[in-house]
Amino acid sequence: MVNTKLCLLLMLVFSLCACGKDDKAQTSADLTPTKICSLVSTKDNSPLVIKVLSTDTPQAKEFLITCINPYTKLYAKDAEAAKVGKKQFSYQGCSGCHGGNANGLMGPSLIDAKWQYAKHISDKGMFETIAGGTNGSPPEWGSMLTWHNQLAGHTGEGLDTDTILKIMAWLRTQYIGGGETPWLN
Repeated sequence: MVNTKLCLLLMLVFSLCACGKDDKAQTSADLTPTKICSLVSTKDNSPLVIKVLSTDTPQAKEFLITCINPYTKLYAKDAEAAKVGKKQFSYQGCSGCHGGNANGLMGPSLIDAKWQYAKHISDKGMFETIAGGTNGSPPEWGSMLTWHNQLAGHTGEGLDTDTILKIMAWLRTQYIGGGETPWLN
């Protein structure tokens, strides 16, 4: 009986010690949590498969499990931190369509209450649109390209989950639409 307990304790200790060793060798399948955020395409509601990777930041991993952007509340409290999202918005070319302050140009404003897609009220919905693009509704705005680097047909080198989340969080800090802001709850 004592030997059995000792063996079980040693097995537990060895398995705990093995956790976190050689994290780079883990595959994305090893990192897939049992509960994940089920993303769907804004284009056609098909599954939007974005995997948790060993190279993802803790914030990206958290989002892919919870569908809540962990940067949003941080950026709302810290204008200096939010500049990272603004920089990415400009650097990645978002301003070319949505304007330098995200208030619209060729593409719609991203900071007012006139959501192009009602699902943008949630972090999940906004992420789905940025990551997977749109079909262009209304047609005069054209379609938005696919941006996530894990998705087929992405623009250029594509963006990783973390970069998209930082851009989204900055957009949330710029919101001028009034009313409820569920992304801060």
